Amino acid sequence: VQLVESGGGSVEAGGSLRVSCEVSGDTSRLYCTGWVRQVPGKERESVAAILSDGNIEYADSVKGRFTISQDTHKNTLYLQMDSLKVEDTAMYYCTISTFLRCGWPVLERDVATWGQGTQVAVSS
Repeated sequence: VQLVESGGGSVEAGGSLRVSCEVSGDTSRLYCTGWVRQVPGKERESVAAILSDGNIEYADSVKGRFTISQDTHKNTLYLQMDSLKVEDTAMYYCTISTFLRCGWPVLERDVATWGQGTQVAVSS
C-alpha cells in the first residue's frame, strides 16, 4: 500500500486548507486511516482517525475545527482544516493501520504505512 499526500500549503490564521491522501496498492485487507502531525523537535501528535468500527476520533486541540473523511470510491482520505491557528503549523502525515492495530491515539508501532507528509504553515 502506498500513500501520497497533497494539498498542504501556507494560509493565514483563521483560514482553511484541505489535505488529501491517495491510497494505492493492495487494499484488499481491511484497514483504518488517520492523520498525524509533527513539528520539528516535538513528538508526533495524533490529529484524527477513522477507526475500524467507523467511529471518528479527534485530538482535543482540533475538535470542532478539523474534519476527517474518506471517499472509498476514490481511495482517498481527506482532512478538512478550518479556523486554522498558528499552532497547527506542522508536517501532516496520513497513516494506514490494519484492523487489528486500529486505535486511538494513532501509535507509531501500529502504523503499517506512512505517507511522505505535506507541510501546513499557518501565519498570524
